[in-house]
Amino acid sequence: MRASIPAMKKPVLLVIAVVVVVASLWGWKRATHSPENRLVADRIWIDHIPRNERDTIRVFALISEHSIGVFQATSQWRGAYEAFRYEASGPELRLLFPQTGDRETVRAKARRCNESGMDFCLELDGASRGVKRYFSREGWEIDGGNVDAIERKVDALRAQLAD
Repeated sequence: MRASIPAMKKPVLLVIAVVVVVASLWGWKRATHSPENRLVADRIWIDHIPRNERDTIRVFALISEHSIGVFQATSQWRGAYEAFRYEASGPELRLLFPQTGDRETVRAKARRCNESGMDFCLELDGASRGVKRYFSREGWEIDGGNVDAIERKVDALRAQLAD
C-alpha cells in the first residue's frame, strides 16, 4: 500500500488549507476593525485644548490602514513623538515600539461624550507613554496616511483651536 494521499483528496486538502488561511486572515482583519476600535482608530485624540502657543498637549492616534500609531507631545514651538506598530483585538491593543523594541498591551475604551467641549472620550489603560485620558471631536478623523500626515493634521487642529 502507498502512504501517499490519493490524487482526488489532494485538491480537497488544498481547498481546505486555503479556506483555513482565508478565514484566519479575515478574522485577524475583522479583529483589527472591531466595533470597540472604530472610534479609537483613524482619529486624532488630544488630552486638552491648548491654552496658549507654549502649552504642550499630548496626542494619540492610530492609522488602521497601516496598523501604526503615535504618541506625541507638542506645542506651537516644540514637539516630539514616538511611533509604534499595533495589533488590535477587541478593546486590546498590542503595541510594538520599533525604536526601543518595547512591547505593551493597552486596553482602549472610546465612547461618545460631552466633556470639555469634546464629542468623544478615550481611556487608555496600561500605556507607559502619553496620558490615560484623551478627547476628540467630530471632523478630527484621519483619512489614512502616515505619521507625517498625523503631524500635519495636529498642526492644523492646533492652529484652528488657537483662533
